[in-house]
Amino acid sequence: MEERFTAPFTVLRLLTPLKMSYEAAKKRAEPYTKIVEELPEMRRDTVELVKNAVEEKRQAYVSVNNRSEGNAPLTIQALRNALQVEQM
Repeated sequence: MEERFTAPFTVLRLLTPLKMSYEAAKKRAEPYTKIVEELPEMRRDTVELVKNAVEEKRQAYVSVNNRSEGNAPLTIQALRNALQVEQM
């Protein structure tokens, strides 16, 4: 994304995977107890956008839905780990 952000914050929403219906994503992810499919491109893009926001001294808020990979807390942990590795 080459456009410049002008707000003092960035909001990212990780929802249903691309080209997948809500119903299909829900069925695939239930009972939401594990990662059913990692989405590496989504993770890379999220980490990159968060890093850009931090470098530009903006707040970054990431909202993760269970339907994205199957278990939001585990997706959040994976993103956190990726951001920590990037800082090293």
